[in-house]
Formats: sequence, C-alpha cells, structure tokens
Amino acid sequence: MRKYGSAVLLLLVGVAVLRVSLFSDLYLRYVQAGLRPYLIASGALLALLGLVRGALTARAARKDSADADGHGQPDHGHAHTGAPGVAWLLALPAVALLCFPPPALGSYSAEREEARRAEEYVGTFPALPAGDPVELSLAEFGSRAAYDSGYSLRDRTVRLTGFVTRDDDGTWYVTRLRVACCAADATAVKAEIRGVRAPEADTWVIVTGVWHPRGRLGSAAAWPPVLDATKVRPIAEPADPYEER
Repeated sequence: MRKYGSAVLLLLVGVAVLRVSLFSDLYLRYVQAGLRPYLIASGALLALLGLVRGALTARAARKDSADADGHGQPDHGHAHTGAPGVAWLLALPAVALLCFPPPALGSYSAEREEARRAEEYVGTFPALPAGDPVELSLAEFGSRAAYDSGYSLRDRTVRLTGFVTRDDDGTWYVTRLRVACCAADATAVKAEIRGVRAPEADTWVIVTGVWHPRGRLGSAAAWPPVLDATKVRPIAEPADPYEER
C-alpha cells in the first residue's frame, strides 16, 4: 500500500477542501466568501490528481505483475522502494480537517491583537438610517464613536453583534475579527459593554444599547468605544463570523 501513499494524500486533501468549501460554509472560518470558487477548483483538482495518480500506480503494478509471471519467477533481488511507513503520518492533517474542522478564531486571537489602526481623521459621517435600533458593524460603530464630529450616534439606540471577550479586571467587550483576505490577516474591533452582566467568553451575542461618549474625538481615550447596554441576547455563531475590511 505504500506505493499509493501520495495518491491517497492528494485525494484526502482534495476531499477535505471540497468538504469545507463546496458542501458547507466552513470555509468562511478561514477565507472570505469571494475565494470560494478558487477553493472548490483547488479541491477538485487535488482530488482528480489523486485519482489519476492512483490509477497510474495500479496500472504499473499490474504491468509489473504480468512481466513477473511471463518470466516464470519474479525477481526477488530488486530493491523495494516506496515511502517509509511514517510517511502516512502526513495524511493525518488532511484527515483531521476532513473529520474535525477547527473553529473560527475567537477571544484568544482578539485579545492578542495589537491595536494597529490606520491614521484616521475627525470629520462628519453620513446620517444613520431612521428608526431604532439601528444595526451597525463594530467597525462602523467604533469609527463613528471615535471620529464623527457630527455625533451621529448621540441619542440613538444601536445593535451590535459579536463574541464576548474580557479583561482581567472584569471589563468585557463585544468583539469581531475583520479580514481582508483570510483568517491569517484578521484584526480585532470591539466595543466595551457596560450596564449588563457578561456572558461566558466566546459566547456570540447581540447587544442593544446607547453610545456612551468618552474622551476627545480622535484621541486614544475615545477607544475602545463604550455602549451602555439595555439588552444582551446570546445567539449561535453566524455562518460568516468575520467582518470584511
């Protein structure tokens, strides 16, 4: 079976990629939705290469067997080649991805995200839609809270969605990770939540409340933004857990 090792590995990786990209939304834990066609194509190509390589290996094995039968006795003096048994361990990551896809990044990644933000300037923002509560991404809520000289958040009820992270002092946040391409470039955005009890870390929640102004616009004191919450509702993790940058 060693001779089939590379074929099996290609097939396993291809099927694993197809499982997370074609037959489910699990690929959204790793890359943005726009990359799905490329994942499907890559998975299909790897699976096809595995099948072709396996077929060619089987054909060569039948030919060797026929040649040996034609000479009466197989040659026992030839060297046995092929990958060592330990090479099968290379298939374990593909099997793990196929059977146990890892979760999306969570509070561990967010808490270690350095506060690196492009330099932004205070200015006016477009008016928010009419009606409360208004649903905002964490990135938009933070931008308006820290840089909007028109104070469009004032006296408005907003609704934010994310997962729970905490500081050692008990302060808690609703947090979201933003990606430009894939999970490897994820950066954290968050809002401090006051007035309600914190759920368990990594719990996905919808938080409703009003903006709590603090610090001078554009200063470090204005970050992270604060929400005086009136309601926190736990929810299931969304199919797409990231915000786009």
